[in-house]
Amino acid sequence: MKDLKSQASKSTTPGKGGLTPEIQSRIGHQLRAMYDDVVRQGVPDRFAELIKKLDAPGATPQVENGGGSNDNSGRD
Repeated sequence: MKDLKSQASKSTTPGKGGLTPEIQSRIGHQLRAMYDDVVRQGVPDRFAELIKKLDAPGATPQVENGGGSNDNSGRD
């Protein structure tokens, strides 16, 4: 990461605040690598169970909101 910062400061045109295509490409590769890692982790079992329950016929989501109302009527 330190290399990226030092190259960014050397490679950008002063006063424009932009990144060179090389830096943009490196950022893109790093973002893709992070995204791929997140995708490989999969969906936690707890979320998969919730999705199955919601997809079941006749399923009605139950939200516990501590007795308050989420009704926005009367608000502008």
